[in-house]
Amino acid sequence: MADNYLEKHREEYEKRKARYLLRKRHIKPCPIHLQKPEDEAL
Repeated sequence: MADNYLEKHREEYEKRKARYLLRKRHIKPCPIHLQKPEDEAL
């Protein structure tokens, strides 16, 4: 194997991780709107 095999894969991993974290920060969770009935005895 080449000497820089692990270093190259580590760099690729760090780039993918950075892209994932940036994308993750920009995604807003969708709030779930539950509608309660006016009269809960129904």
